[in-house]
Amino acid sequence: MQHDANKTSRSRLHTSWTRRRFMNTMAATGATLGLAGYPLASLAKIKEVRFDGWGGSVSDALRKHAFDPYTEKTGIKVVDGTFAGVDEFFTRVQTSQPGSFNVFHSSGVFDYVRYLDADLDVTLDEERIPNLENVLPRLLDPFRKLSDGGLSAIPYDYGTTGIAYNKEVISEDEIKEKGAKILIDETYEGKLGGIKDWRTQCWYGAVMSDQDPNNVEDLDAMWDVLRKHRSLLRKYWTSGADLMELMSSGEIVATHGWSGRIAVLQNEGHPIGYYEPEDTFAWQEAMFVLKGSPMDEITELLNFMLEPDVAIAVAEAQGYPSALDPNKVDMPDSVTSLPAYDPSGKLEGRTFADPRYWNEVQSDWSKQFSRIESGF
Repeated sequence: MQHDANKTSRSRLHTSWTRRRFMNTMAATGATLGLAGYPLASLAKIKEVRFDGWGGSVSDALRKHAFDPYTEKTGIKVVDGTFAGVDEFFTRVQTSQPGSFNVFHSSGVFDYVRYLDADLDVTLDEERIPNLENVLPRLLDPFRKLSDGGLSAIPYDYGTTGIAYNKEVISEDEIKEKGAKILIDETYEGKLGGIKDWRTQCWYGAVMSDQDPNNVEDLDAMWDVLRKHRSLLRKYWTSGADLMELMSSGEIVATHGWSGRIAVLQNEGHPIGYYEPEDTFAWQEAMFVLKGSPMDEITELLNFMLEPDVAIAVAEAQGYPSALDPNKVDMPDSVTSLPAYDPSGKLEGRTFADPRYWNEVQSDWSKQFSRIESGF
């Protein structure tokens, strides 16, 4: 009986030790995978990845010309999510578990910086994305400088936020003379629009008060012109669809405008012009990869999206020039005719936001713009 008891005890100890060793091994494996950017769930075959974007015609273009063909090729589904604004989405990502979000359509280098600073980024294995060789260096360089030569995102398209105007009401000569100050012209009181975005508003507040938007020295002057714009306003718009409806219906005759959405209106035959004044707000959009994403599938997706046929088809559909270098990839007329397109690929004369500067002023300026937006 004592022999049997000792045998049972040794068996229990062996079982307990085996379980501990198994759990420790799994924990170590999970930690290793986590350091590589893979959640433990990746031990199972990945069947889908998540993409979050702006919705509307932009996301529709990606769905039709990039995501659906990728799924057909690989069997991996791309699940769509949307966001109303970059600040709101950043909060969602910050408060989620790693891996809940995979890739999002980021806008501007200031987004890139704050995701890096919040340790929500990955470092892409560029050897697995050979089509990066065709991307404009002018768009890659700002990202590399911010992340020690590496990349956490791939540039995908670029554009400008200029001045959209109704050509049946405002002549080309008038818009060239007045530029952004058309938005504070009392002649068009009640017929002006403006984007409900503090960055764009403050950028053009600086431009309309004759200041460098990356180094505003007279804040009172900037706030004053934004108050005047608010007093003449018909409506602030909040989405590309809202912008297009206001312009196409004639409810407003001038506003800030995204170059791609204006291109869509022009292609539909609406009498809408687009003007880029000095210091027009230029930006690039990128596919930013978030920590915890399944990297095998994500890098494959990114490389597929940069295939020239795919990238050009997306550019044609969404109305924004592709980030591919026209010196390496032949661009059709449907792309070269888009607003904001630069045939040289150098993007000279474009003013991009200084990410550190704009992220530092975000808290104060966004609150002040909210007060002006409310009529104060």
